[in-house]
Amino acid sequence: MEKNLEFPELLRLIDERSIAFRAVVAAAPGLDAPVPTCPGWTLFDLVKHLGGGDRFWAAIVGAGPADGPPAEAVAARAALEPPQEREALVAWLAASTEVLLTTLREAGPDAACWAWWSDLQTPRTAGGVARHRVQETTVHTYDAQLAGGTAQPLPVDVALDGVEEFLFSVCATSSPWPHKPTAFDFHATEGRSWRLTVDGDGARTTRIASPTAAAGEDLDAAGAAVHGTAGELVVYLYDRIPAASLRVDGDAGLLDLLRAWEPEA
Repeated sequence: MEKNLEFPELLRLIDERSIAFRAVVAAAPGLDAPVPTCPGWTLFDLVKHLGGGDRFWAAIVGAGPADGPPAEAVAARAALEPPQEREALVAWLAASTEVLLTTLREAGPDAACWAWWSDLQTPRTAGGVARHRVQETTVHTYDAQLAGGTAQPLPVDVALDGVEEFLFSVCATSSPWPHKPTAFDFHATEGRSWRLTVDGDGARTTRIASPTAAAGEDLDAAGAAVHGTAGELVVYLYDRIPAASLRVDGDAGLLDLLRAWEPEA
């Protein structure tokens, strides 16, 4: 069974992906470049969002267990005004990421904090925040690269963890699925697979055998199965590419139902 990335590795990847993001910003023709995958946003808006998110989550982790994000952190994010000049903006983003990393290191992976996701499969801890911020930074690096013209493939180790992190954090819920019970399989060509089961008890994800090593695995039980590289699966899950860009077996219409589902908090 594949192991999750360890906390020090998550911190290293946050830093690595932030460096990659900043490199795109430094080389972009202009900060007013539109971001195709974030309609209505410019590259400057994307930098503000990512840097503001780093500072916001640092405040959340630093505040410890809570029923919601700290009011002062919410107010600070709403009033955020990063520098407009490119060099200063890149430096501000680097400082924002360092604030997050320092807070995470000081807290440690098991420190409890508020988080918007259900704790059914992702803990509301600094470790859970670190795992999610790797993916936030990775996907927004992809967005920034598209704003510059061409996106690079997501790093394989990050993408493999990203599929599971999305399914565990974004999809896990005890809110009942309002349709006929079914399952969605996600198969990465790198050899890892997951099943998202949805029914009256909500949604939960398990790791399953890949199709090429499915001895005894009832893969036909899935209503829809999505195949692609781990990176493709991540950008699909984050709604950056359509399902038609990937191979889908079974009832593709179920994916539309899943995308439209809004479970109760």
